[in-house]
Amino acid sequence: MNMNDKNTISVMNSEKGYQSIDDQNMTERLAAHVANYGNIQLDKGLVHQVKRTCLDYVCAAITGANTEVSRLVYEYLIESEGRGTTNIIGYQSGLLKGNAAFLNGTSAHCLDMDDGHTGGSVHPGTVVFPVVFAIAQHVKPTFDELAKAIVIGYDVCLRISSAIHPSSRQRGFHNTPVAGIFGAVAAASVLYGLKKEEVQNAFGIAGSFAGGIFAFLGTGSEVKRIHPGQAARDGISAVELTRKGLSGPKDVLEGENGLFQAFADGKVSVERMFKDIGEKYEIMNIYFKPYPCCRHLHSSIDAVYELKMNAQIQPLDIAEIRIGVNKIAYLHRHKNCQTLLDAQMSLPYAIASAIYHPVLEVNHFQPEQTKETISRLAQLVEVYVDEEADQHYPAQRAARLEIKLKNSKTLTCYVENPLGEPSKPLSDEKLEMKFIANCSSIIGEERAKSIVQSIKNLEEYMETLYSI
Repeated sequence: MNMNDKNTISVMNSEKGYQSIDDQNMTERLAAHVANYGNIQLDKGLVHQVKRTCLDYVCAAITGANTEVSRLVYEYLIESEGRGTTNIIGYQSGLLKGNAAFLNGTSAHCLDMDDGHTGGSVHPGTVVFPVVFAIAQHVKPTFDELAKAIVIGYDVCLRISSAIHPSSRQRGFHNTPVAGIFGAVAAASVLYGLKKEEVQNAFGIAGSFAGGIFAFLGTGSEVKRIHPGQAARDGISAVELTRKGLSGPKDVLEGENGLFQAFADGKVSVERMFKDIGEKYEIMNIYFKPYPCCRHLHSSIDAVYELKMNAQIQPLDIAEIRIGVNKIAYLHRHKNCQTLLDAQMSLPYAIASAIYHPVLEVNHFQPEQTKETISRLAQLVEVYVDEEADQHYPAQRAARLEIKLKNSKTLTCYVENPLGEPSKPLSDEKLEMKFIANCSSIIGEERAKSIVQSIKNLEEYMETLYSI
């Protein structure tokens, strides 16, 4: 990139690689997209997906609210800023609007059950829904307005994250807070009815809040859990500061010192950012998790279960395990897991645990489960970069598994995409089962089933969501 010419940026063309071209005032284009939310046609497919994402988010938030991290964040917010009138999932006392979004976003990310997007390596639901739930309690939107805020919030988050990934990850950044804050701004802008210039300004302010790094990986640190909540809270702040009159840069994405340069070294895909914008919505391209751990682990887990369907695999019979993945997934190769997050982010641990357990649940990743037999098996796992898997990433999230037995027999399996992707979707029934299985022990099975029905009929039961 020519740093002396702020009208150029290095962008990726699908055929020619990275090249320098005139900027297209990308911030303004995206702001116009948000301001034109009224043009969204809420067809049956889009409404259905909004309800599916809502159900999955509430599931993640209810279960996450029952964790130590969520509780300590709640206590901190009460002690530092006091109570408020905005309800929070899983708690009796309300918080201030931004803090409610912060806590709900944190809770929903605490157990790694939240939805995501492979192309952008981001978790949109844990940012967008906390914003929508917090603001909606005060502005009382119609169902159409609520749904459009969700659709636009996802769309902006996923388009920006897809544009900067994998460059941003290679620089150590976590796209959920980096791109998520712009999705938060977009959702809040719809609910507040901001005009294009106001959205553009709010984006400018959000750029100064954007951040979040992967220093936590393999350290046992739980700070990752607050990343979505941070983005949700700061997105609301950016919009409300705009409404108060604070100015932000108009070219925060493409500018010389903008987001693309700072977080992705100027290497972005304009094609991925604007393809079919206003015609197709990225919320249709998200995945839902069948396992409560990092998405980079899921293809490997699927490969284990596929092999187990066709062969009897006894842990004591295993001599060696090799797993080939893309370069980003390769970063999750740590074996010594001391905390829940360590285990949820570890390829060797996930593979070993899947070999031992017919179904992976949150408790299988808890610290007391990370010792002895599973940890010993995890030591046998060699993680390497598979050229084919890496070549197709992020279009695919492939894994090549080889299990060599002590009798010299080798079992192999190649999985292109994990269960839960649009190409291998979780059915409505599976999502409902996920909700009831994970939430019943916390709120009771009857209440869990009642919430499922309320979300399936969200047009009539919006208010019930604010008091779960």
